[in-house]
Amino acid sequence: MASLPRILIVDDSRVVRVTLIQHLKGHFDIREEVDGEAAWQALVLDHSIRAVISDLQMPKLNGFELLERVRASKLRRLQQLPFILVSGEESEEEREKARELGVSDFVAKGAGGTELLARLKNLLELSSAQEHLESGRQLLVQDPVSGLFTRKYLELQAAQALSHAARQGGDVSAMVLGFDGYVGLSERLGATVAEQVGQRFATMLVGKMRKEDSLGHFGDGQFAVVSPGTAPGFCAKFAERVREAVELARLTVAGETIALTVSIGVASVPTDLVGSAGALLELAGQRMSAAMAAGGNRTETGGILPAIRPITIHHALELLAADRSAPVLPHLPALARQLLPLLKLMSQELGLALPVAEIEHRLSERESRTQ
Repeated sequence: MASLPRILIVDDSRVVRVTLIQHLKGHFDIREEVDGEAAWQALVLDHSIRAVISDLQMPKLNGFELLERVRASKLRRLQQLPFILVSGEESEEEREKARELGVSDFVAKGAGGTELLARLKNLLELSSAQEHLESGRQLLVQDPVSGLFTRKYLELQAAQALSHAARQGGDVSAMVLGFDGYVGLSERLGATVAEQVGQRFATMLVGKMRKEDSLGHFGDGQFAVVSPGTAPGFCAKFAERVREAVELARLTVAGETIALTVSIGVASVPTDLVGSAGALLELAGQRMSAAMAAGGNRTETGGILPAIRPITIHHALELLAADRSAPVLPHLPALARQLLPLLKLMSQELGLALPVAEIEHRLSERESRTQ
């Protein structure tokens, strides 16, 4: 029995514990506890426990509280420990709460041994893969100072996320970000300074990411983010927030203020029909290149969002305040159309002779030339 993986079963019902043990005996070494507090003490002291199967309603410490304590632990082995809740008559709100707290899976009361064994096996395989990735992480870090991963490591992270999504359902998204005109920036400022710019950008990006996401290098002046469990729409919105943040930023390097923009490509499974983690990242990279070729400073998502999104007047004023008029120019006709009613009112109320009709005429001419 010592060679079998140890599983902790927590339930105040002896009948339920016996039933679960019958399903798992011969495959796992079982430890039993009757309440959440006793289970917590066991988890802290018994390092051999590989997974937890817990009831929700228990004395002293219920399933929610035990799960929350496990995920908030300073012990990394507990933070990542597979945790299954035995599902009964709880509401959808309670199930959502468990997901937010970090539950690994649910098993219905009365589930057969085959289903329970399959779920445990999948979770333990995923946990083992995570441990192997973590143990080799330092070998795959490209820059020990920045902590950014290599492209190969990102592919491993994406492959792991895709494997989990294939079993449990859900999305896996990736985005690739690249500085527009990075080659020219390197030639003008030197490769070392250009890398420093990239490092400052990466630091900003880390502050906006979830802990589940992985950030790494993709190419010169290019970065990639792998986001498990993230739908393409949410990834696209995040990409736009990043793009706008870079667009507004004032970056001073070697005494020179630099205006930067990024182009971003987003890809997602199962929305995009790709067969591997490498293909997912490659598709995001191709969309980034397409965004650059179309003029840069845009997000390309394969149809989830338009390549160029209209900007608000507020955002345009922020750009102008940052002395960044170039990103505003493509949107000038649309912004002017929004402001025309205000200009007409100002002209009437203040007795001004604003050339509103001339502005409308010029806008119409410009729009007809671009059609």
